[in-house]
Order: sequence, then C-alpha cells, then structure tokens
Amino acid sequence: MKYYLISGEASGDLHGANLMAALKSEDASAEFRFWGGDLMAAEGGTLVKHYKELAFMGFVEVLFNLRTILKNIALCKDDILEFKPDVIIFIDYPGFNLRIAKWAKQQGFSTHYYISPQIWAWKEGRIKAIKRDVDAVYVILPFEKEFYEKKHNFPVHFVGHPLIDAISKREQVDPEHFRNKHHLDDRPIIALLPGSRKQEVSKMLNVMLSVTQDFSDHQFVIAGAPSLDLEFYQQFTDNSNVRLIQNKTYDLLSLSSAALVTSGTATLETALYKVPQVVCYKGNRISYEIAKRVINLKYISLVNLILDKPAVTELIQTEFNTKRLKEELKKILDDYYRAVLFLDYYDLENNLGGKGASKKTAKLIIESIRK
Repeated sequence: MKYYLISGEASGDLHGANLMAALKSEDASAEFRFWGGDLMAAEGGTLVKHYKELAFMGFVEVLFNLRTILKNIALCKDDILEFKPDVIIFIDYPGFNLRIAKWAKQQGFSTHYYISPQIWAWKEGRIKAIKRDVDAVYVILPFEKEFYEKKHNFPVHFVGHPLIDAISKREQVDPEHFRNKHHLDDRPIIALLPGSRKQEVSKMLNVMLSVTQDFSDHQFVIAGAPSLDLEFYQQFTDNSNVRLIQNKTYDLLSLSSAALVTSGTATLETALYKVPQVVCYKGNRISYEIAKRVINLKYISLVNLILDKPAVTELIQTEFNTKRLKEELKKILDDYYRAVLFLDYYDLENNLGGKGASKKTAKLIIESIRK
C-alpha cells in the first residue's frame, strides 16, 4: 500500500521513522512519500520537504513566514493528488496538518493522526476539525484518551509513547570511548539541551552557559540539534570551555549527571534516561504574553503534566535567569533530591503504556485500511 506521512519537526522525524519501519514489517509492499527528515529518509521512500524548511514557532514568527507556509500547503496538496496514497498519516505539527486533513477528507483520502495535536493545552476548539476530518487518532499520553473520549465523545487509540521504544532499542554507550572521541575529561557531565530551532537556541543557550563557571567540578556539554549546523553554535562556544556534541543527544543523556532542558519533548527524553533536570523556557515576549492568555495548563513540561505534579522545576520567562538556574542546578546535584526525583521518573515511565507504540499503530492503520 501507499503511505503519505507529514511531519514538521525533529521529534516527528524520529517517530515517523519508527512508524515507517513498523509499517514495512506489517506490509512488505509498503511505499512511502513523506515530509520529514533524515531518519525517515533512511527508511526509504521519497522525501518531499525537509522539516528544517518548516520549523516556525510562535505567533509572531508564523505571521512573518505566512507566505512560505501557504506555498508549502499548496505544494503538499498537489503532491498528494499526484501520489494517490491509500492513507495519509499526520504526525503532530497541527497548524499545517489540520489544514491538509480538511482538504484530504474532502478529496476522499483516508486520514489518520499519529501523535495527536495537544488540544488539551490550547485551541481545544480544534476538536471539531479533528472529529470531522480525521478517521482515526492514535494518542501517546495517558490522559489524552480520557480527554478525547470522556470530554469530547470521540474514540481514540492509546498506543503508548514511542520514545520508550526509541530509547530502549539503542545500544549501550561505552563511556570511555565516548569521552575520548569527544575530548571530554573525567568530570561528571551536565547536558545542555537548548532546543532545535535557531531562535529558540539563541534565547536559551546564553543563560544556560552563564552558570558554567560556578560548577567547575562538572563539565558542560551542548547537545547539538540535527537541524542546526556547527557554524551556528560557534557564536556560543568560541570563547567557552563548553563542548558541543552534534546529533548524539541520547548518547549524551545516557552519561549525564544532570541536564538543563528547554521545554518540549526533550524533557520527557531526559526523564526516561533518569537524568535530573531543570526545565527552561523563554520565548518572544509578545508570543509568550499571547500564549499565557490562551493556554490553560498548570505546567509546561511533559514530565509534570503526566505526573500531575511539579516533579521537575520549571523556570519560565523572567524566572529563567542566572541566579535561579544556579539555585536549581545545585538542587538536582544533591543526592537526596535526586533520589526523590528518580522515584517520580519510574512512576512516569509506568504511566506511559510500555513498549510497542509504533507497532501497535502500524497494525491499527493497516487493519483500518484493509477493512
């Protein structure tokens, strides 16, 4: 069968690639065309557009890039018509994907959504479009099933979180080899995860780096995002003793004692590696003020949202400063605090539904199409 997948971010590329592998194991004749990244491309098929060309975040940024976004929507529609897929699989990226879903449903295509839009956080009104335009939804967070089915009377499939599979299937890292290869010394590692977009990293990384001199018995290592090139990071590392390791975030986390993490999927990845963390966020002031008025959440990190308590500290906007970051980093390096946090992390993993998210989703999609 022919599958058309649309992902617009690095995390979607990872989960899209795992889903494609699962689809191939269930359907030997699977043919793919997709919007995504290098990981999806490695699974075969045709990459139409790389997510590096699609990453616009925040209200203001989207407004400035509206013409490009509209061109991409038109391109996507034309490409789908030419490919004539048996199913279109949307992976997160709701601003773009829901527009395509509305059109695709009108054209008679089978529409499936893997990794549901976070309408429980904001834009809950999108539920009308999802119920109208999407044939099946596969959710990955435990509270999402109740949100859709009890609050909105819309059946969905809870398949578990694909990060568990992505992490569990990775080979163990040889600490000595990793340190030697990346010119690291024997001091404990504090990982810096400043995000995956230029505007995001620019706002986050300087503040993260401002605490390095106060923790000289540790070494700080930046997890370079695959979407950004080495030249971009040089402005932050040229006059610093901080190391940069590109596209090895999971390997780095597996050896880290603590982490400073920009809010997003990375908070969950860090927790699944059992690394104590401080969650950080600082956005465009106008975008943040707008978001604060429309988002109805107690927390910004997935860790706290899933556990429904402030297990990890969140430093947001003006709270994200050198003084507060230093205070919280000292806390997560304390043995007692770490022990308590590890217990929360184990509860978190138990809540996520176990292994096999990609395989479950692939089977459900194929069964639906064959019916």
